[in-house]
Amino acid sequence: MKITVVGSGYVGLVTGTCFAEVGVDVTCVDIDENKINGLKKGIIPIFEPGLEDMVHRNVDKGRLHFTTDLASTLEGCEVIFSAVGTPPDEDGSADLKYVIDVAKEAGKNMNDYILMVTKSTVPVGTANKVRLAIQSELDKRGVNIPFDVASNPEFLKEGAAIDDFLKPDRIVIGLESEKARELMSKLYKPFTLNGHPLIFMDIPSAEMTKYAANAMLATRISFMNDIANLCEIVGANVNMVRKGIGSDPRIGSKFIYPGVGYGGSCFPKDVKALIRTARANNYDLKVLQSVEDVNDEQKKVLFNKVYKYFNGDIKGKTIGMWGLSFKPETDDMREAPSLVLIDEFTNAGCKVKAYDPVAMDETKRKIGDKIEYANDAYEALIDADCLVLVTEWKEFRIPNLNVIKKLLKNPAIFDGRNIYDPEEMKNTGFHYFCIGIKTEYL
Repeated sequence: MKITVVGSGYVGLVTGTCFAEVGVDVTCVDIDENKINGLKKGIIPIFEPGLEDMVHRNVDKGRLHFTTDLASTLEGCEVIFSAVGTPPDEDGSADLKYVIDVAKEAGKNMNDYILMVTKSTVPVGTANKVRLAIQSELDKRGVNIPFDVASNPEFLKEGAAIDDFLKPDRIVIGLESEKARELMSKLYKPFTLNGHPLIFMDIPSAEMTKYAANAMLATRISFMNDIANLCEIVGANVNMVRKGIGSDPRIGSKFIYPGVGYGGSCFPKDVKALIRTARANNYDLKVLQSVEDVNDEQKKVLFNKVYKYFNGDIKGKTIGMWGLSFKPETDDMREAPSLVLIDEFTNAGCKVKAYDPVAMDETKRKIGDKIEYANDAYEALIDADCLVLVTEWKEFRIPNLNVIKKLLKNPAIFDGRNIYDPEEMKNTGFHYFCIGIKTEYL
């Protein structure tokens, strides 16, 4: 079976590589010549555990190819996956320019039946626009070539994307024809042999499912952060509260860990887009608007704690920051809480010295020399006035507390992920601040 995947970013590259892993002949297409040339040389443009080895293996086996020319991939191609970016417009709605461009290019060059599958996260109604774009190009050519459109949203967690694709919780597919159903069933058969469900539905429902899923997870995060902030005020311990509610099977324990807010390529963008879609249809998603508002404020919570600890006298202070990426096991800096904190601290006259295991190059690309980059975690603390932990990388979980105390000017740790034991921190002589637990120091 031969397929084309357009867009060689996070979703497209993982999708194409995982299909190649099960024997599909895959060509990944991207308009970025530098990215494609790099991929041909084995240079992977994103950090994702396990991806580099899998790409190299399938390229060597002749199952995975890279090009900038979509037209050259269409001979014998049965399915095109559109995995291009859908960045938010100024009003928060999803920009579908690249999705429509892919559809037009397919319509200009297809000579046989194709199934156009939208993999990108797109608003309800996008499939209709894709269909019209393809048909418009066919009409211009004066040809009558059959085609189908479908929606197959991705549910990949950065840092665990390979496992998520190869062993999915569910595979959601929206389609309209029996031929499309047969093709998608054949393509995904290797991933359903162990009982992973393949869920077919109408296209609008599939498009909505992705947004609803991310909106629900974002809601859980903001809800727990809101509860954590109240816990600090009233003297409750959010870790105990989390265990208490998480044991209820109706609630469960996932996505109820308090922290410094959600970031990344999906939650912020998708929440905004869903709010915008509702408004465009004269409906206000009041809960989701509150979810977004809480998240915006939560990204500043560590700055507020540091500011209060130093009684507002923070100009000239040096902040040692551990973690920059929005979550561990990725170098993704999109909507990362660290970027908000960096702005808050530098605008207040502070110097930031940061360390992240993989995301420092990407941070430099986004903000340049706005901060100082350390070679390791402890170097970031030399002459720093406090430690601010933003991303819970594994290597930060059991640090040498004695070394930290010697390096810091003040024995103050601000833990944005609640990975340390407050009692241990206190017994070691630290002023320790986390999320959702009231301390004697503030």
